[in-house]
Amino acid sequence: MDKKLLKETDNYSKSLIEEIEKQYLKAVKLLNRKIVVLDDDPTGIQTVHGVYVFTGWTQAMMEDGFSNPENIFYILTNSRSFSKQKTKKVHEIIAKEVIVASEKSGKNYIIISRSDSTLRGHYPLETETLRRTIESASGKKYDGEILIPFFSEGGRITVNNTHYLLEKDRLIPVSESEFAKDKSFGYKHAHLGEFVEEKTAGEYKAEECEYISINDLRSLKVDEITHQLMKVKDYGKIIVNAENYYDMKVFVIALVKAILDGKEYLFRSAASFPKTLSGIADKPYLKAEELVSPKANNGGIILIGSHVRKTTEQMKCLLNSGLALTEVEFNQHLVMDDEKMEVEVNRVRQIVDYSISQGRHVVVYTKRERYDLDTEDQEEQLRVSVKISDALTEIIKRLEAQPGFMITKGGITSSDIGTKAIGVQKAYVMGQAIPGVPVWMTGAESKFPHMPLIIFPGNVGDENALKDIVERLAGQIENSTQGK
Repeated sequence: MDKKLLKETDNYSKSLIEEIEKQYLKAVKLLNRKIVVLDDDPTGIQTVHGVYVFTGWTQAMMEDGFSNPENIFYILTNSRSFSKQKTKKVHEIIAKEVIVASEKSGKNYIIISRSDSTLRGHYPLETETLRRTIESASGKKYDGEILIPFFSEGGRITVNNTHYLLEKDRLIPVSESEFAKDKSFGYKHAHLGEFVEEKTAGEYKAEECEYISINDLRSLKVDEITHQLMKVKDYGKIIVNAENYYDMKVFVIALVKAILDGKEYLFRSAASFPKTLSGIADKPYLKAEELVSPKANNGGIILIGSHVRKTTEQMKCLLNSGLALTEVEFNQHLVMDDEKMEVEVNRVRQIVDYSISQGRHVVVYTKRERYDLDTEDQEEQLRVSVKISDALTEIIKRLEAQPGFMITKGGITSSDIGTKAIGVQKAYVMGQAIPGVPVWMTGAESKFPHMPLIIFPGNVGDENALKDIVERLAGQIENSTQGK
């Protein structure tokens, strides 16, 4: 699909935008629910700022989230790295903890299962587990499940019920992308009704889904859309088309009306919907001085675990940039031999510690070839990926010098670095370095306290994006060092 042709449908007038904003802000205030976002990797905060993300799901953490003044908080499950069995168990625990925290605080809630905008993840297992657990343990009954994979910052849109991604000025159905061939979470359909039918093994049919059209959203047919939402029952599926945030805001207006009329929904979404539902406003992208500590003397580290094509292109661009970088290739093919992997981890850790203490910036990346690690067994593929991530995590865990900045590339890699290596339990979301690239401020409890951690998703940004961020941060450290 041609991007230019598609954008011709983006026809909101100035007067219509003003009316949408007025109704939208009113709806957000009327909602009065605590929004709990379960994030299957740490990139789900890539649209928000000024909120907290918890890296565990203890009852104390859940109650902390419900007691905070913000109407939204995130729980990082990292479930995209889990087996099906572990995913089910964790979501049962979380669902029960949400119920307890809700009762203690006296606040009702909405749960959003935030996952990948290219449709990878444990679907429908996660939302189905939440639904069954909550319905059996409380009086809440869910009328429907709403799917919203729209993610503006990453060029993921849904038009005519089909989900697309932007690749070099072309919009292609996600079923034709490399993500659909994911060894653990592959799929065949970009039409979201057909995707639902495929993933639920025919339990929910494409023709039985309710579809919210862009035409109705842009004609501000709020009552008609609300009627569509109201008539869904028995956990029916609702597909939301969206190309921009105004489409999202019109949907939220109708959604709030349905919720206030007593309807209950679970949500499976990408990162844009939580921002819209909670009413978080846009914020300028973070400046270089906000991403580097003013006390930073050491070099920074860029840790690249993701193997998607976009990450490899960005990595090559960085390595060919001419920046003064220490390059370290990590041989993940040793992962099945514990002794050899231990030697490899220590080798890389020593290089990193020495380099950053000398003020050099280090790029650690896994070998791009995966020929002997791939398998058709989805559970085994996950197990291997987790072992590799654990090894990368150990490098950071053993560091003696604190990096001047840290960039982690890839969802599983970023989660494990943040939680297992650095030990973050509660992070403050500062904002984004560039569109779709979020930044945590690590907590006082962490190995490297009060340090910005740049979480760079594997499938976000153009080929220059990683190079541009590193260039900015390296320049900031150089300027800061010269000024001392």
